[in-house]
Amino acid sequence: MASILKYKEDLDTKALKELEKHNSISCDTEGSGLQIPHRDRLSLIQFSSGHNDAYIIQPSQQYKCPNVVKLLENEKIIKIFHYSRYDVLNLQYFLKCEVKRIWDSKVCSKLVRTYSQNHGLKDLVFEFCGGKKLNKQYGSSDWNKSLDEMTDAMLQYAAGDVIYLHKIKDELHKMLVRENRLELFESCMKFLPSRIKLDEKLFTEDIFAHH
Repeated sequence: MASILKYKEDLDTKALKELEKHNSISCDTEGSGLQIPHRDRLSLIQFSSGHNDAYIIQPSQQYKCPNVVKLLENEKIIKIFHYSRYDVLNLQYFLKCEVKRIWDSKVCSKLVRTYSQNHGLKDLVFEFCGGKKLNKQYGSSDWNKSLDEMTDAMLQYAAGDVIYLHKIKDELHKMLVRENRLELFESCMKFLPSRIKLDEKLFTEDIFAHH
């Protein structure tokens, strides 16, 4: 069970300072649906320092989160995501910020785990976190409920999306070095902001494809 800290509207100063102590933090979001930002909205923001903790923030619909923005824009801290295209688009669109130093475990998995076609978070948790089986049944939940109304199971689900990412990053990084694909991965991360802008403009297909 993760240690969960809940915040309404924004991180408080104490939480911000604690997260700023770390070289990397893991990040995730939950939304009211999958059509974000064009129909649905950002509902929750999750962070973890990698020590079985989860900071869960429910922003107001005005999305005034200066401490969250300060953390996301901090260039000294690596932000670990799984499928960052979705989360970073949500964060940048609603919080009007620019997320710095993104590290995406799904992109990395596709570069080095070429022995598998399964690159979901649950697959990586199972492989790199001692066979842990991640319960994804609460993914389609009403994340617009107030934090006080959310069940422990919902909050643990949200925490599960961030608490394993540091371990996964460590293991995938070893594989990047072993397979001599670190530079290629870093190039992918440099292109990511452009890929996210394409998503925002609804260019979701591969514009480099011949067809």
